[in-house]
Amino acid sequence: MKKLMVGMALTATLATAVTPGFGSIGGNQEKAYAATVTYKVTASKLNVRSGAGTTYGIIGSVVKDQTLSVVSKSGSWYKINYNGRTGYVSSDYVQASGTTTAPTTPPAESTAYTVTASTLNVRSGAGTSYASIGSVTKGQKLSVVSKSGSWYKINYNGRTGYVSSDYVQASATASPKLVVDSFKTLGNAQQVILVTADNYDTKSAKIQTFEKVDGKWKQVLTANGVLGQKGFALSKKEGDMESPTGKYTIGTAFGRYANPGTKLPYRKITANDVWVDDSKSSLYNTWQQKPANGRWTSAENMDIPAYDYGFVINYNESRTPGKGSAIFFHVGTNYTAGCTATSKEQVVSILKWLNPEKNPVIIQSPVSELDKY
Repeated sequence: MKKLMVGMALTATLATAVTPGFGSIGGNQEKAYAATVTYKVTASKLNVRSGAGTTYGIIGSVVKDQTLSVVSKSGSWYKINYNGRTGYVSSDYVQASGTTTAPTTPPAESTAYTVTASTLNVRSGAGTSYASIGSVTKGQKLSVVSKSGSWYKINYNGRTGYVSSDYVQASATASPKLVVDSFKTLGNAQQVILVTADNYDTKSAKIQTFEKVDGKWKQVLTANGVLGQKGFALSKKEGDMESPTGKYTIGTAFGRYANPGTKLPYRKITANDVWVDDSKSSLYNTWQQKPANGRWTSAENMDIPAYDYGFVINYNESRTPGKGSAIFFHVGTNYTAGCTATSKEQVVSILKWLNPEKNPVIIQSPVSELDKY
């Protein structure tokens, strides 16, 4: 087996939807009502995603009538607490129950809340008739939970407090810059798989995927992965146990089972399938079928667990003898002989995400050399 490796477990998450919650307009009514508001799933099964959009991976699901813990809103998606972690659901499949005339709106997570008054009282309820439990000062950042009328509900020293919205400035925060935002060699690529390592000599890799949506790059997932046993190659050679660096297009998807749902061209592996790694063969670095009949003296068997699912990285397309062959993205958790690998779940998730119409590419590089791209 030429490609032996270790991959990490994947948790890709599919976001689901919830509708805004409702709260009372103030006073004791708000406190009593807030405790009774519930958010329940209306779909028979609703995916929970790792980000606010359908391009993000699925991390789990919720079922009909399940109660959700809504944290905030981002566009048409709600951020929720899901089994001790953060998840996102679409607002179309969750109903907020409660009898009130004014909604309590979860804050947009892309908003910063800053105190504008020199000193601002924090009260125990949403109104000036409530007792002051402390104060905040000008320029202080607030952790806003929701808004009801003209009051913000905040987290204050480990307890719940309320401040007047008249003395708080809400402003959009700049989205953090992604590594792909600085790349200048992507051309018309709208999907990028980025494989990085701390240096040339490590077999451990970080795998990130990005997609351009409405002209802006968004990160889809982050996963652990592995490279060749000897890390990245400065100059790839056949049999060196190193993974090539560079930017490459993505070729045929493959697997020993039926197509898992990828849009890429897909080829099901058979017992006779091999990849020729004989540098002296005219079929070097191509997918062929046994028997060899003198056409090659060395070839890699494709019908192995490492290739349960994967895709071809279009490396050495000129088939230069000795420059390296059979460079794939596939299943594995230890190291490879020159490929890139991660867990089967993540490989399948990436295969489903890849769209040839978006001209996907894979970039492999030590972190210190990302400025080349």
